[in-house]
Amino acid sequence: MTLVFLQNMGFGSLVFILLFLLPYFLLWLYCLVDVIRSKFKNENMRLIWIIILLFVQFIGPILYLILGTNSKLST
Repeated sequence: MTLVFLQNMGFGSLVFILLFLLPYFLLWLYCLVDVIRSKFKNENMRLIWIIILLFVQFIGPILYLILGTNSKLST
């Protein structure tokens, strides 16, 4: 069984997905797992970061990598 949308995609769309969307998804997944596993100074920050990652998807992981490391406990 083949997916219909894959048959109608041009080569440029496939390259776009492989070069940009797949690495971005992996970055988003890494940040989400890191938030879930980490201990924060304030436990509410975990919930805040999860909400940011889920609802502000385009800049959420970048914000977490820049600002989120300051709110984690260093153990």
